[in-house]
Amino acid sequence: MSAPAPSPLAIVDVDPSQAPARQGEVLTEAALAFVAALHERFTPRRDELLARRAERRAEIARTSTLDFLPETADVREGDWRVAEAPPALQDRRVEITGPTDRKMTINALNSGARVWLADFEDASAPTWQNVIGGQLNLTDAYKRRIDFTDERGKSYALRPAEELATVVMRPRGWHLEERHLRDADGRAVPGALVDFGLYFFHNAQRLLDLGKGPYFYLPKTESHLEARLWNDVFVFAQEQLGIPHGTVRATVLIETITAAYEMEEILYELRDHASGLNAGRWDYLFSIVKNFRDGGERFVLPDRNAVTMTAPFMRAYTELLVRTCHKRGAHAIGGMAAFIPNRRDPEANARALEKVRADKDREAADGFDGSWVAHPDLVPIARASFDAVLGDRPHQKDRLREDVRVTAEQLIAIDSLDARPTYEGLRNAIQVGVLYIEAWLRGLGAVAIFGLMEDAATAEISRSQIWQWVDAGVVFPDAPQGREKADAQVVRALAAEELAALREELGEDAFNSGRWQEAHDLLLKVSLDENYVDFLTLPAYEQLRG
Repeated sequence: MSAPAPSPLAIVDVDPSQAPARQGEVLTEAALAFVAALHERFTPRRDELLARRAERRAEIARTSTLDFLPETADVREGDWRVAEAPPALQDRRVEITGPTDRKMTINALNSGARVWLADFEDASAPTWQNVIGGQLNLTDAYKRRIDFTDERGKSYALRPAEELATVVMRPRGWHLEERHLRDADGRAVPGALVDFGLYFFHNAQRLLDLGKGPYFYLPKTESHLEARLWNDVFVFAQEQLGIPHGTVRATVLIETITAAYEMEEILYELRDHASGLNAGRWDYLFSIVKNFRDGGERFVLPDRNAVTMTAPFMRAYTELLVRTCHKRGAHAIGGMAAFIPNRRDPEANARALEKVRADKDREAADGFDGSWVAHPDLVPIARASFDAVLGDRPHQKDRLREDVRVTAEQLIAIDSLDARPTYEGLRNAIQVGVLYIEAWLRGLGAVAIFGLMEDAATAEISRSQIWQWVDAGVVFPDAPQGREKADAQVVRALAAEELAALREELGEDAFNSGRWQEAHDLLLKVSLDENYVDFLTLPAYEQLRG
């Protein structure tokens, strides 16, 4: 008898005590061979596209502008549509988002939302436990062998199949590596291919048997060429496993400013596999700062909470997205309601819920086909907004929004805002940044902060605004004497005060058992270093344990 072939990928630097007990169910020889094939075939192109991002960013730095691509005008002017959505993705009026831990998996599937964005990306810190445990939880859910009992003895179990949300899984972005899986040359496999490959290998056929399919959200896409790469991954994966062409469906998050200029091209590249586009906020603002950070005063953003989806340049972005999607037969999915209901303060709760309701009413009236919420209690509120517009219809893709005319300049008209940065906005950015990064370093990607469910995009916009305000030498109208101008000294002094306040609030033992000093130091590093790091999660991953 011949010896079995060695695994094509090596599992490295995994503490056996930290690995999921059932890791072997996910990392089978066949599954690793499939991921290795994806890695060998597509990682070189991924690398080229990451280099292209840097080249494009350098061009933006030189010109301080963006425009629709002249070389793809024929795509924008052509007569084409994306593939018809499968039955499970026809009605997407409410989508809930969250990480793939066991409790969230059950609660999200049971939430009453039509779709659950099962997140391996911004709402999940990529510890090995989270990466592999999330895969196990999803497969267990499809096999209906998942349950959970919390520390209070409360039990959670799945409702009947017809009541469960449809899963749309979000893998990591192209820029992230999975350090625990390496090829024979010691090269880490892209996290996107690990997340997609393991999920697709184990669940594509199972999902088809359940009357659904392998559906994905694609994050951090910056160009139609990156969408083309994903499409080629889908074609290859389907061919390798004998899954019918077009079974995969992908919704692309338009959360970078460059992608906003290529919405039609992105849908075109994925047209056999596309099911929609999504409009976010924090990552989109983060991308604007990242790309136009040296573009001068007209690109300086005010406090993040002052930039709502009704800001003129955000309105241009969202209306263009609805028009683009409906012109091409795709779903347009709106942004996040991140509020966490607080039953101990009914008045504050009512005010916040009214804001959520108004936001979802606006999206439904604008033509969106669905929207995101972060908490199950928000599902009925969002559903009511879309029910009022849709009625019994699954979507409103027949509403073409031909009244919308958006110019290239309108998408980057940041100076159309009257609001300006404030000292209290700086304080908030520091507070939120430290609170989120500390939780992330402990393996938590979705974190409740000041009544909102935050993910990595929150930390990205927070540290990016600090960097931008310091670089621009912003003057704060509300600052105490001696701290009127944003500079490194002011940021460090304020951060030290906030860290001391946390130490006093938590107590010495709780403070020392956390990772507060590391979070503080990392936030200052990525906020104040002269060389702006493209993603906070890159240096943070080096400090992530597990």
